[in-house]
Amino acid sequence: MARVTSASLIRRAQDGDELAFDELYCAVHPGLLRYLRVLVGSDAEDVASEAWLCMVRDLHTFSGDDQAFRGWAASIARHRAIDHLRHRDRRPAVPVPADDFMELPASEDAEALALTAVATDAAVRLIATLPPDQAEAVMLRAVLGLDAKTAGKVLGKRPGAVRTAAHRGLQRLAEQLTSAPTSENRARVTFLTAPTVKEAR
Repeated sequence: MARVTSASLIRRAQDGDELAFDELYCAVHPGLLRYLRVLVGSDAEDVASEAWLCMVRDLHTFSGDDQAFRGWAASIARHRAIDHLRHRDRRPAVPVPADDFMELPASEDAEALALTAVATDAAVRLIATLPPDQAEAVMLRAVLGLDAKTAGKVLGKRPGAVRTAAHRGLQRLAEQLTSAPTSENRARVTFLTAPTVKEAR
């Protein structure tokens, strides 16, 4: 379930309050990153970084509430993802030896974060198997917590089309989950049947 921000928090971040921006980032980034994982896979972190750079640069131009901010963030991330996919083949991958990562400091909350992410990561992997329009609709509605109107603006579609795509996607996921009930699927069900997913807005 997406953490709710507030218009006052957004205004404080726009006024240069670093703590407010950190809180805004923590509220929006996890869902945005999961959305990008469906769009660009393992490159999601890089694309998210590019998107946040754009958001920091243009934050002063934003006007609106929590829903509008999440929609604005998703639109920027989606444009960065599309650009990334267009240029990915032009940029050769540079392999990094695994030993290089041994020196990186571990977050003191890494274990807690990993445990929290298990169910959601499993759900994101499953959502990524849906047709692209359904996957995006489910991610925007369920993970980022956007209403159909705001999600429609992100995707350039009517709210009814977004509702339909999300409904079909969730229906398909339910069929897949019930056809193979495993412990991992039970974790996925827990995530996918959260109240924000089931609400028809």
